[in-house]
Amino acid sequence: MKCLVQVRRERIIGDVTTTTTHHFIASVETRQASRMAEIVRSHWGVENKLHWRLDVALNEDQSRLRKGHAAENMSRLRRLGLNLLQRDTSKKMGIKNKRLAAGWSHDYLIQLLASG
Repeated sequence: MKCLVQVRRERIIGDVTTTTTHHFIASVETRQASRMAEIVRSHWGVENKLHWRLDVALNEDQSRLRKGHAAENMSRLRRLGLNLLQRDTSKKMGIKNKRLAAGWSHDYLIQLLASG
């Protein structure tokens, strides 16, 4: 831990303004607010992009796994599958459609697994 950060966010939708305050622990040290804002934005950009893909392509939010380590294990497998699908350049389609294609075509599934 190098520093503690407080971020105040203001969101305006129509006539309604919402202000929230968030606190972060950072492993970088800077005294420039603009640099810290850039670091926080880039972190959440990566987080949001990954979680959006996991939810849209792999329906992660619909998972009802609760016992033992099942949820964590499936999360790892989903990320592994997502990485394999993202690296594949043999088909010009989105991740969700590649996942469906792998379910329909045994040959494509084997190709994906062999490329890893």
